[in-house]
Amino acid sequence: MKNLHETGLARAIRATGRVWIFGVAMMAAGAAHAAPVQIQVWHTLTDANKAEFEKLVKQYNKEQNDVEVALRDFATPQALQQATVAAVSAKKAPNLVQLQDNHSPEVVAEYKSIKPLYELLAKYPIKDATWFLPSTTSFTRDSKGRLLAFPYMAEIPVMFYNTALYKKAGLDPNKPARTWQDLQAELLKLRDTADVECPYASSDQVEVHLENLAPINNQLYTSNGNGIEAVKGKPAPASLQFDTLYMRHVSLMATWKRSLLLTQHSNDDQPDVAFAKGQCGVLTSGSGALGRLMAAKGLNFGVAPLPYYEQVTKTPGKPFVSGAALWVMEGHPAAQDKATAEFLAWLSKPVVAAEWHQNTGYLPLTEAAFRASEVSFYNRLPGAQSIIANMRTQPPITARGFRVNNYDRIEPLLSRELDDAFDGKTPPVAALTNAISQARVIAQQR
Repeated sequence: MKNLHETGLARAIRATGRVWIFGVAMMAAGAAHAAPVQIQVWHTLTDANKAEFEKLVKQYNKEQNDVEVALRDFATPQALQQATVAAVSAKKAPNLVQLQDNHSPEVVAEYKSIKPLYELLAKYPIKDATWFLPSTTSFTRDSKGRLLAFPYMAEIPVMFYNTALYKKAGLDPNKPARTWQDLQAELLKLRDTADVECPYASSDQVEVHLENLAPINNQLYTSNGNGIEAVKGKPAPASLQFDTLYMRHVSLMATWKRSLLLTQHSNDDQPDVAFAKGQCGVLTSGSGALGRLMAAKGLNFGVAPLPYYEQVTKTPGKPFVSGAALWVMEGHPAAQDKATAEFLAWLSKPVVAAEWHQNTGYLPLTEAAFRASEVSFYNRLPGAQSIIANMRTQPPITARGFRVNNYDRIEPLLSRELDDAFDGKTPPVAALTNAISQARVIAQQR
């Protein structure tokens, strides 16, 4: 009997062991199956906007277990592009990459390494998403109005002004200048009455003083309907059109530079830093500078549209929407494409997208995101709500964007010509003439 009992006990132990081992094996298989799909997102965001993006990605990774987003930041767009080219060659491309607007999005979409966003969304749609930007040809759309990239860093040029310095100069902070002539009067008061050493600074000088000078004054920037009159989906040849409006404006800026009204200008964002420190009265820059400015301690400021010339137009027009976007990369498994779409869908959620818009100054992604933005946010930034609301409607032909071949190579030379004109090294007319001739040669190159 003892041997029988021992045999039964041994059998029971062995059976229990098998059940336990089977259970452990099933748990391990389940854990392996539940492992999140990893996707890589490469970007060039800096300062406050970088911190905001990292915060949102951390929140996304924490909220769900299906997808894990890994971020990699780069110091410059050039560094990111070089790394992306190398990664594509090694078949290790990221899933999403931030690219600046080169004003030829159809050309970018033709690369084999790029998957147009509309193709991804056709398989994995973002439900109930009514995009904020009108469905026209803009910086992330092709000639058919299809989204080529995720317009996450869409922005417009605006004018920021220091409300404390305005009060010190005896100016009404609720009524900033709307024309360049009126702005000159305000800058003189900032310089002479408030003793401000930097009355006016300008970042993104090509965008502010050349590109958007046209749509703000209801004119075209380039020939062929801003180059949007496409042939077979490709940008039509276009050339810059610098008429008397540009001669007048660049001459005015050169005068302001000599009279110490315009003291800082560049095609990067360095003047934003001076304004954030409270050193400048007025700053023209991209709306994406808002994140840095809001993070600055003790800075009180308002937002206004770029000034216009009332001698040219009775009613100011809309600016170009530009900036950067997240482009989807080809060559990934279906599971990663689906995960990428899920991440973009989460970024598009009204509350999430509204937080991004309010903390960075980039345009809302969707109509719901604009409606979800808190009234208190707009109340503490005079002028912000009206500027954003104005971008909801269909833009006129002058403001729907522009296309110029090889514009990423043209923009640096435009900036150099502006520097020479503002600094008095080259007469404004000669600088603009040089810019047109050089740009024409580059635009015709393949």
